Amino acid sequence: MEQPNLSYINQLSGDDKAFKDKLIGVVKREFPEEKAIYIKNISANNYKEAAENVHKLKHKISILGLEKSYTVADDYENNLLEQNTSGKIEFDAILQAITDYLTTI
Repeated sequence: MEQPNLSYINQLSGDDKAFKDKLIGVVKREFPEEKAIYIKNISANNYKEAAENVHKLKHKISILGLEKSYTVADDYENNLLEQNTSGKIEFDAILQAITDYLTTI
């Protein structure tokens, strides 16, 4: 499984440490909230809402340099829109990898 990284954030921020820190801060603040809402909706079988949550989480996945994981999330989002949870295990593993990574930065 690919690992989250700061490559894209570093590319965006260049030498601007304050901007880099701000981007990281936004991800660290928003990701747990978005993840919790997703978990609540998927647990309640609210697939349309869960798909919307996955859509938002895809932005964090992308920002953290997870290109293959973005594709997994995109497929999962489309599945959810059709009331199908195929891809949930893989998506949940991506969320856990991000959760673990965010505690290290």
